[in-house]
Amino acid sequence: MNPTIKDVAQKANVSIATVSRVLHNLGGYSDKTKQKVDQTIKELKYQPNAIARGLINKRTQTIGVLFPDVSSAFSSDLLHGIDEFVHDRNYSVMVCNTDQDGKRTLKYLQLLREKQVDGIIFSSEVLKKEYYDMLESMKVPVVLVSSQTDYANVPYVKVDDYQAAYDAVHYLITKGHRRIGMISGTKGDPIAGTPRVEGYRKALEAQGIAFDSRYLVYGDFSYESGCRAMEAILRRTPEVTAVFAASDQMAIGALSTVTKHGMNVPEDISIMGYDDLRLARMVNPPLTTVRQPLYDIGMIASEKLIGMIETGEPAKSQICTHSIVERESVRAIT
Repeated sequence: MNPTIKDVAQKANVSIATVSRVLHNLGGYSDKTKQKVDQTIKELKYQPNAIARGLINKRTQTIGVLFPDVSSAFSSDLLHGIDEFVHDRNYSVMVCNTDQDGKRTLKYLQLLREKQVDGIIFSSEVLKKEYYDMLESMKVPVVLVSSQTDYANVPYVKVDDYQAAYDAVHYLITKGHRRIGMISGTKGDPIAGTPRVEGYRKALEAQGIAFDSRYLVYGDFSYESGCRAMEAILRRTPEVTAVFAASDQMAIGALSTVTKHGMNVPEDISIMGYDDLRLARMVNPPLTTVRQPLYDIGMIASEKLIGMIETGEPAKSQICTHSIVERESVRAIT
């Protein structure tokens, strides 16, 4: 016979509720009690039964995570933080790839409803009314990551995209650059597109530099679009001395294109990214970039979601701190 939670409680001389709290990392017990319960679990080779737990607390201990591009380095860094936190709380993660334009989002929400997930982390996409209505009908909490919404009961965790882009461009200006190109994300994207373009324009304006629409080229946050956009900048505005890309992947694409043209970064042109993906320190030269703490954002979003699942209480939105990470892809000019 497999040992039960009751067997663990009896042998450890504690209540079933205490064993349950230890298993779920819920606190309310001493370190000594935790050690005793953990030791008893090991001795009895007790395996918590997820199905039985679910019948008791009406939960599956599973959360759904929706990304527009699961394969991207951005999603990978976020997911690392999400998974780290939920694993420690004995939850599992079900990852869904919604595709760039969200055409699979409703399909995956329906799947997550059927799988009876306890909550959902919704990343990098606008929470359209049709998605919100479905989430409401599912009656599960949701937290947005790198996105935001006006729905009062949906908290979000992100950086201030406008301010982060403003600070990046201001940094380039302090290095002596005045002819600064920008590779933006998807045109009209209200989350990571428009606010970053606005930050770029306002930073130029604040230093008396006129905005030139020829210096602004749109990509879609991917490496390939960064390559294409940099080709356009070199062709249309070869006088540019620095380029700010709205994602590290586009910045790395731009760097690759510059090298292909026989030019050097930063000697011939400076390039600055946005995200601080792990990739940013691996390229040559290592990329100067705006850091959004993606791992931390993933952890914070998970903490908020599990708090909402387990207490039924709402959570507050949180703007995380960005910073400039200086490496070797930007040089000062006089």
